[in-house]
Amino acid sequence: MSFNCQSQTAREDDPLCERSPGFEAAAPRAPWHPVPDAEAQSFILGIDLPMRHAGARRVFLRVESVGVPDAPCIWVAGGISADRHATAHALDPRPGWWNELIGVDCAVDPRQWRVLACDWVGSEGDIDAPIDTADQADAIALALDALGISSLHAFIGASYGGMVALQFAARHPLRVDRIGVLSAADRPHPFASAFRALQRQVVTLGQLQCSETLGLSLARQLAMLSYRTPEEFGSRFDAAPTLSGDRARCAAEDYLSHCGNRYVAKWSATAFLRLSESIDLHQLDPTSVHVPCALFSVSQDWLAPPEQIDSLSDRLPKSLGVTRLDSAFGHDAFLKERDEVGSFLRSVIDAEVIA
Repeated sequence: MSFNCQSQTAREDDPLCERSPGFEAAAPRAPWHPVPDAEAQSFILGIDLPMRHAGARRVFLRVESVGVPDAPCIWVAGGISADRHATAHALDPRPGWWNELIGVDCAVDPRQWRVLACDWVGSEGDIDAPIDTADQADAIALALDALGISSLHAFIGASYGGMVALQFAARHPLRVDRIGVLSAADRPHPFASAFRALQRQVVTLGQLQCSETLGLSLARQLAMLSYRTPEEFGSRFDAAPTLSGDRARCAAEDYLSHCGNRYVAKWSATAFLRLSESIDLHQLDPTSVHVPCALFSVSQDWLAPPEQIDSLSDRLPKSLGVTRLDSAFGHDAFLKERDEVGSFLRSVIDAEVIA
């Protein structure tokens, strides 16, 4: 096993530093407030990773860290579209994907914790081979080695990140005190897998028609339908279709097109295909998870149905129970329901657990 590391550090009260390679230049979209006594760091870690299906690979894992350097560590991970930038900080003031939950007086406060997140292995489209959730968990364990972190106070994962959190707990139980898993289970639901298979076929069809970007955009639009609910679309897009030339256009089409176009500006078809497959390759024996685990489900989520998460809780040796939420945002509730998700995160972090 070997690795190398490039790093960049900034105090949160320093002027903005030059961004490290891989950061996208963009202006802040929301107010950003410095976190006193917190430090932001960016790392590029070269790791020799023995992958489950693809063999040994040299991968470069991009990691961000924000918080008190010697504080207990919390790893956060989101869906396949999430990345290392979970919250705004001095190196990159753009809002992160969990900006509402990581910050001063938020559920995860960098004044008390060191918070870490990474880009997924394969997210740059550089690995055109099967990627397992176990590979992601092992890559994070190797990243902790490179950063000199022996163990985590908590690993909190949502959607795909929840699958990786379960794998991390099963494969590296001595390196985490507890895990919080939102909208994820020990295996993908068959109906959700079928829906993702159609998305991948749409991308492949686009490639065959020399229109990879269009195929990827349409696949993302289909994915958005699975992340949300009929209730949300009924309340937001309850308007009669309009005619554009001689074609009818429904009220939600502009929104879906925007989602697709925004996605293809950042992601490649290879990254989408391989990470989508990775969700469906995920398989885990719940009895192998000997780390205290709290679960979160959403009644309207059909990608990770609450019944499946209840079943997972029943089979975990150290289940901390299930928090169930009703939300019109469905699977995306972990990104939208700040108060309820924040309460769950606090309960995970503050739980008294027995090793």
